[in-house]
Amino acid sequence: MTLISPDQPTYVLAPVTDVDRHALDAAIDAAEPGALLMALIHHSGDTGLLDEFAAGLDQERRRAQAQGHPPAIMGEYPPAVAAQVRDRARRLLHAPLTPRIAVPDDALFRRMAQVCVDDTVGDEYVPHLREQGGFEAARRVVPTTRKPPADFTVAIIGCGMIGLNAAIKLGQAGFRYQVFEERDDLGGTWSRNTYPGAAVDTPSHFYSYSFELNPRWSKYYPTGTEYLQYLHHVADKYDIHPHIAFSTKVLGCRWDEDTQVWDLTVRHSDGSVRTHHANAVITATGVLNAAAIPDIDGMNTFHGETMHTAQWRHDVDLRGKRVVVLGTGCTSVQVVAGIADQVESLDVVLRQPHWIVPERKVAADVPEAMRWALEHIPYFHQWFRVKTYWWAADKGWSIPRIDEEWYATHVSASPANDALMQVCLDYLDQAFAERPDLKETLTPDFPPFAKRIVKDPGFFDAVKRDNVSLHRASLQRIHPDGVVTTEGKFIAADVIIWATGFKLEYLGFLDVVGRDGITLAQEWADENPRAYLGITVPGFPNLFVTAGPNAAPNHGGGHNVTSEEHVHYIVECLQHLIENGHTAMEPTRQATDDYNRRVDEELDKTVWKHAGTATGYYRNKAGRAWVACPWRLVDYWAMLRAPQPRDYVFTSAPRD
Repeated sequence: MTLISPDQPTYVLAPVTDVDRHALDAAIDAAEPGALLMALIHHSGDTGLLDEFAAGLDQERRRAQAQGHPPAIMGEYPPAVAAQVRDRARRLLHAPLTPRIAVPDDALFRRMAQVCVDDTVGDEYVPHLREQGGFEAARRVVPTTRKPPADFTVAIIGCGMIGLNAAIKLGQAGFRYQVFEERDDLGGTWSRNTYPGAAVDTPSHFYSYSFELNPRWSKYYPTGTEYLQYLHHVADKYDIHPHIAFSTKVLGCRWDEDTQVWDLTVRHSDGSVRTHHANAVITATGVLNAAAIPDIDGMNTFHGETMHTAQWRHDVDLRGKRVVVLGTGCTSVQVVAGIADQVESLDVVLRQPHWIVPERKVAADVPEAMRWALEHIPYFHQWFRVKTYWWAADKGWSIPRIDEEWYATHVSASPANDALMQVCLDYLDQAFAERPDLKETLTPDFPPFAKRIVKDPGFFDAVKRDNVSLHRASLQRIHPDGVVTTEGKFIAADVIIWATGFKLEYLGFLDVVGRDGITLAQEWADENPRAYLGITVPGFPNLFVTAGPNAAPNHGGGHNVTSEEHVHYIVECLQHLIENGHTAMEPTRQATDDYNRRVDEELDKTVWKHAGTATGYYRNKAGRAWVACPWRLVDYWAMLRAPQPRDYVFTSAPRD
């Protein structure tokens, strides 16, 4: 993968000259027509194209309905309209590719967005889509009349997607920072998960930083290796490496009330343990860190090889081996699809299946002509990102929400939830028309979204192979030469692969001591973590938790969205301290309790709380939905534009 690396952010565009006409024609043929039409409007300045094509889309929709045709895939232009867009582009796009309209005003932007995605776009989405589409940087809200003092430092714990983002944005805002990374590489989950088939399950042209678009993705859903390469590119471009201490583990943090700083106990790569000081701490460690390996009788007696997917052993040759995989979530389906053709036999043991959806592009390459369009046609990439995001984000907000009358008599939770379930059931019917046994094994008995939805990377094809068997069970005991399932079946094995995910830990592995000696472990005891906006905690001044409790966008979008939102909010908080001469801030107990009361009330209407028979990490041991954020992505984004001073307690000087 070759990445472009200009000095300016990717939302700053320059005219494209010396355009190869053959390359442009091929790009027009390959380009997504909605985004291509928007690029054409930027280039020509002809906003009349919006009304013309909006009318054409409506006409084609009514014609298809009158003829009894099934509705088109959401947002996909009908062939006739797509052909008209391409024909107009061939006539109007020419070198140099110089936009006559740069980023349009809000009213025009909204009109363009609606025609691009072929859907109604509310006013509240305009600033959100401008930012997430990569048209402009996140707008600063807190005044910036004062620069951060030279001795004001921020400690960032972890250098995955969020930690790297935090480093970039803190540096741009003028804050000194230090990143502590326990591993010997950045990238978080993408340096940890190197199993066969490891890939992002969110579209690559969206699952990336809005301020650093990459037009050269080789796949629509990139491999883990390619995504890690992208993160390395970002770190190099923004010169982050000098600020990262690798192989360095933060053991604990203690707030010093006298000095108004955090004292961090850190074990360095040479084994020495030292104390570092920081005015603020950002935790960017994620929540799925420690591999969850079940404790099964006889584990130590096994004569073969074992490995967890997050601790993949590349020294183990699977060719010709008898392999048992435990689990059937996102990781398992990727591993099974990746190794089924290498092994002698593959037995997949699953306690509960997930709902699996078809996705045409999950393993598809991005054609070279499409990559050319993304890289060379001004604003095409931004609009393609908007369209990808639109249909992968808040359009799914209603699906996990419960219609009580419907749910009382259905497996699905509502008509919207049922529509997705029917897509999954149709996919099962088509995939296993000749194998009703496999269909039965892989059909869940709970509503979609109660467990994470899985996009099929080739799993359904893999399990139909003669050397693959499915077992609706768990493991009861391990013998030297195999395993016994809870159904009493013995399976001979040379290798056992734990595709069992991670222990969900909201900083339980870190010793954090706040004001008056209270520990975060005490504050979050009994698997009941609470935070204001999912980020700050009463009693822990200047501690900012990213990917905190009830902050995950489980209905759609991706981790990258909340990553940027959290980092933006933190920078705004720190700037508020500087502007007002404060040394520390923490949320009030009332604001935190009020916020979490609203969170619980909203989640009580969802399948994340009332999950039927589904098990998994979405709920804690008391049954509380502790992972999902209940708000639409656009609403949560709006909440995180800047701190509300009334919800915080500020300290203006060290106490005597």
